[in-house]
Amino acid sequence: MSREEHLVELVDADGRATGSATVAVAHAAPGRLHRAFSVLLIRDDGRILLQRRSSTKTRFALHWANSCCGHPAPGEDVLAAAGRRLAEELGMTGIALRQAGVYVYRAADATTGRVEHEYDHVLIGRVGGAMTLAPDTREVAQVRWADPAHLTGNSIPGPLAPWLPGVVRTAAPAMGG
Repeated sequence: MSREEHLVELVDADGRATGSATVAVAHAAPGRLHRAFSVLLIRDDGRILLQRRSSTKTRFALHWANSCCGHPAPGEDVLAAAGRRLAEELGMTGIALRQAGVYVYRAADATTGRVEHEYDHVLIGRVGGAMTLAPDTREVAQVRWADPAHLTGNSIPGPLAPWLPGVVRTAAPAMGG
């Protein structure tokens, strides 16, 4: 089954479940508000791991985004879903994650016509220097560490995913220590 056929949990403005839809339906214009998560992995020096989304992504391909993102299945625990996606996308397991906040946004991809309208649980995880990354090239085109204070189009080679600045702002208070 393709990822576009997976079910996501539709939610209201307060994050309460209201039903489900496939990924494809939830992201069809004008977009339906659904539960998602964005993970920021943070090194001891404060830099965050960014990933450049693969060219095969149906939304914002080749844009730089947070370390990992995805959708829990309806009723699935957000932290468990994020741990699963870290393993699938980056080959990382055993990362302790915690919620830093929620970021609600809507962004239309002019290239594909798809729409992200997400109730996004922003999660952070601390990683040490001796970690191993094994990105799945079907998901991730490139990775790099970046100073979150300098995330601009001038410091990162390529476009930023429209949700990245909001995710970093949401996580900032929890990233300090």
